[in-house]
Amino acid sequence: MTQSSDCKMPDIMNTEGGDERRVGIEIELSGLGYDALVKLVARCLDAEPKLDSRYVTKLATDLGDFTIELDSDPIKDLDLDDERLPDSIRELGGQAMEVIDAAAERVVPLEIISPPVPFSHVTRVESLMETLREEGALGSREAIYYAFGLQLNPELPDLQPGTLVRYFQAFAALYDWLKSRHQLDISRKFTTYIEPWSSKYVDLLMKDDYNPDQAQLMRDYLDSNPTRNRALDLLPLFAHLDEELLSEYVVDPRIKSRPTLHYRLPDCDIDNPSWHFSSVWNDWVILEQIAGNAAHLAELRALYRESGKINLHNLTHSWLETTTEWLESRGYV
Repeated sequence: MTQSSDCKMPDIMNTEGGDERRVGIEIELSGLGYDALVKLVARCLDAEPKLDSRYVTKLATDLGDFTIELDSDPIKDLDLDDERLPDSIRELGGQAMEVIDAAAERVVPLEIISPPVPFSHVTRVESLMETLREEGALGSREAIYYAFGLQLNPELPDLQPGTLVRYFQAFAALYDWLKSRHQLDISRKFTTYIEPWSSKYVDLLMKDDYNPDQAQLMRDYLDSNPTRNRALDLLPLFAHLDEELLSEYVVDPRIKSRPTLHYRLPDCDIDNPSWHFSSVWNDWVILEQIAGNAAHLAELRALYRESGKINLHNLTHSWLETTTEWLESRGYV
């Protein structure tokens, strides 16, 4: 397998229970047929594939079960015996499915979904993605209708409101910077599922005296962001914390309860030789480090509040430029 680049680690590697923190990873791509992708990933991970259902395959590894699937429920669930299908399609049988398969694999992303991977093992995902690139995997830039993503679901060190607030504040401050580094493809820029949090919510979040309990934290967010379509989606976390409260704002079967954040912003530019999983991961680690550094987080919050004022600096510098300069001055980049 290809040698991976360096994946950095945050200072806080364990949960409050003492277990190593884990991250779920979702990779969307094209360029390889479904069967070819299954065989390639199975070889890279030394796993035996098991077909769960049409276009859903499980790969048992020492890290847990990886899943490879076609990211389209209607195609995965298509049944030629379904009486709702036109007779002309049903009568063609296997020939129809071959045509549907070929079309689906061209325009619908294939997705690799990891189990919760210990932070110290994410280098194996980096190696896998380098091999996929060498074998012809394609990412977002290949076609205008591709909007492929690389999603991270990092487990939090603990679920105390104060910890959550720090992570939320670090993300809100870094959103423009992260987007400039990992949201490069025009097809994803036109989508709605990587939107920032509402400015009203961020202004509340960035106050120095913002110190809500869990219920207030959730309500403050959901009042302005009652949707999965955010670059950092908090609904899986909120479902884990208090599903009943979440249901007052959003009811959606796609929301999976888990004690993680759901980072949806990065695109998957896998066929670009200068793009690496480690680049996305390491920028997330910068967010982790800032969330854990009270003094630096306070500086960044103050800069954010100052950026809303009319002065010479703000007239000549965007918030992205200000953030970048601050990160450089503090040695993060």
